[in-house]
Amino acid sequence: MIKIKTLALLLLINLPYISFSQSEIAHEIGVVAGRTELRSDYGQRNNTQTNLSNMGFGIAVIDYLNFSYTDNLNMYVKEHFKVRSELSYSKNELQHYGEWVKKTSLAGKQLQAMKGSTQLVSLGFQIEFYPLNIHDFENTIGSFAPYISIGPQVSYYTTNASSSMGDLGNSATTFYKFLTPSDGHSHGYSNESKFAFSQTLNIGTRYKLTKMSDLILDLRAQYFNSDWVDGLNPNKDLYKENKGNDWLTFVGVGYIVYLDI
Repeated sequence: MIKIKTLALLLLINLPYISFSQSEIAHEIGVVAGRTELRSDYGQRNNTQTNLSNMGFGIAVIDYLNFSYTDNLNMYVKEHFKVRSELSYSKNELQHYGEWVKKTSLAGKQLQAMKGSTQLVSLGFQIEFYPLNIHDFENTIGSFAPYISIGPQVSYYTTNASSSMGDLGNSATTFYKFLTPSDGHSHGYSNESKFAFSQTLNIGTRYKLTKMSDLILDLRAQYFNSDWVDGLNPNKDLYKENKGNDWLTFVGVGYIVYLDI
């Protein structure tokens, strides 16, 4: 009984501080889903069919810290910035496209037969900037709030590369570029699960649907610090066209709910 009374007394004493803390930062949660495109070593560079045919699906759960009701922050900061945390999943099925795949040579047939997939689970945060006043948007049904955000993410990727001609790793089934050792791997392809870091850039807009909910259109570019995210990485010293690391684009729409304002 004494412990219960003591706990009740402590809660009563701290209630003003708890209430104040909760009222300072508003939380928003949302879900965004849409199409992803992994710009990778599958297919011909800058080829429309490659870009469109290797698209996949992505979904993200988002949490926002909204400071617009905070008393102890600079007015400009709390009316134009939010902190966004994000957990996302995406999967892309990958295949070679372009002029080299159309050839009837052994190399062309090897590229045609090669398939791949990449699954990504990513976690990170971003600083999100709104050029228009956040309070004005929150109080105006039917208004728009464009934004831009940047931030880091860490991703756990799982890759799979295979061929309908047989096991990869020999000259009968595997395109020559992927047989050469590369970046600590015995070949220029790999079936693996590893972590990679990335930088993200998002642009988009919100639409004020109701006082406590928004619709969102979100476009994200995510550049990885690894060229193995797609499972392919031809030796850059030998194949100069393999210029950069993998990167992903995501175009999604979603719904956001305000938990407390």
